[in-house]
Amino acid sequence: MKIVLINPPHTAIGSRMPKEHLPPLGLLSIGGPLIDAGFEVALIDAEFGPMPLASIVDQVMGHAADVVMLGHSGSSSAHATVVELCVLLKQRQPALTIIYGGVHPTYLWDEILRDCAPIDFIVRGEGEQTALSLMQALAGIDEVDLHALPGIAFRDDGIPVATADAPMIRRLDDYRVGWELIDHSRYSYWGGKRAVVAQFSRGCPHLCSYCGQRGFWTQWRHRDPVLFAKELARLHREHGVELINFADELPTGSRAMWKAFLEALIAEDVPLLLVGSTRAGDIVRDHDILHLYKKAGVIRFLLGIESYSDATLASIRKGATTSEDQQAITLLREHGMLSMATYVVGFSEEGDADFWRSFRHLVRYDADQIQLLYATPHRWTPFYAEVEDREVLQTDTRRWDYKHQVLANPRVPAWRVFIWFKLIEVIVQLRPRVLARTLLHPAPEYRHAMRWYTRIGRRVWFHEVWEFLTRTRHDHSGTTLRTFAGADLAEREYALARRTPMAPRKVQWITIDNFMRTP
Repeated sequence: MKIVLINPPHTAIGSRMPKEHLPPLGLLSIGGPLIDAGFEVALIDAEFGPMPLASIVDQVMGHAADVVMLGHSGSSSAHATVVELCVLLKQRQPALTIIYGGVHPTYLWDEILRDCAPIDFIVRGEGEQTALSLMQALAGIDEVDLHALPGIAFRDDGIPVATADAPMIRRLDDYRVGWELIDHSRYSYWGGKRAVVAQFSRGCPHLCSYCGQRGFWTQWRHRDPVLFAKELARLHREHGVELINFADELPTGSRAMWKAFLEALIAEDVPLLLVGSTRAGDIVRDHDILHLYKKAGVIRFLLGIESYSDATLASIRKGATTSEDQQAITLLREHGMLSMATYVVGFSEEGDADFWRSFRHLVRYDADQIQLLYATPHRWTPFYAEVEDREVLQTDTRRWDYKHQVLANPRVPAWRVFIWFKLIEVIVQLRPRVLARTLLHPAPEYRHAMRWYTRIGRRVWFHEVWEFLTRTRHDHSGTTLRTFAGADLAEREYALARRTPMAPRKVQWITIDNFMRTP
């Protein structure tokens, strides 16, 4: 059977503006085991262009595919595009089998199967073994009743059903990434450096209320640190890869394993740059081994500082403090590494004074780079239940991408929230101290990183202003989040995290029109 993996185009501004692309790690991770099992696999990365949906369909037909598998790292905001694409694919080839995976379909499998007839199967949770087992069953290699195959959802006599949860993959090294599916020369990051996305660990033990990764990955696990270092070194030596972008929620979760990885990569003696995300507390914890971070090639860590208020951090269960955030930024700078501080607007109903305090807070932190985001409610997170009675301002789910305001703020109109948002970005990033570092810092790799980020930021900033003025439409009907999107699914999130059977529950169905409508 011929399988085509599709990375659908994403509408997020961040996907379009840098004119650089990273490989779709999730699909490559599915592809490797399928290839090893003897399946013929191809990848269509429609982020390039981006490709029109009709062109994607033409390419699938050109591959004479029997099965299409789709997924996207921007899981919820890409869903409407996935649905539209699946409709077109089935119109051209009704016998095509379509399999959909990712975070969004993992939690909303029942609603998707109810409302999107072209999608035949959903892979729930991490997919390497589940996708392989499903394909072997469909190909007749393994004679197994689909009801007994864990981790999938499908229709039984037209009724959406889900099998038991798949067991967590405990040995991540048992499944390899299908790097041969991509042309490495097409993928770059950090200003033209050949790059890949890689994953040392999965999961996070923390309970931040806005994040759904705990349930999806269930537990924090890691690759063998030596084998992982060897894989990254091989990517450099054989494919010219220069930069590794970590997909981990928390690569530094275990000090011992992270230190072992850093030492193994140093021993490989390859000139790689490493960028990723972690918690400020882990940077503070590792103050005595930060020289190993630097020697191994770490150039930047993104730190989710989220708020200036310790009370807000406590309410979203961040498990961090503002003083710890500040200390982490200082430590990274002292060791020649950049810090990017993400700051989230909308966890509470901020007033103008709160935005002013946020600005002063970011100036005081003095991170090298900042990224402002809007709080975006996902139904499977506890945060959703806390805000489900708030008014939905943005009803086009393709814009639920953290860069568009989703929830109305009764204290500050949307136009003024946007002005605060953009002013904070530009003033903080263009302060004389930051400009001096960008232009005069003694380390060339630092200057390169800052100038690259400034170029992208400038393009995105003006594009977002223009889009807000000319294309953004807000809904002022007073529709609440619960009415628009449905009941919260946090119970489902934690049932997955516990890997225990989930009691049946009624949910409010979302029609396909909810996902497809635009403002």
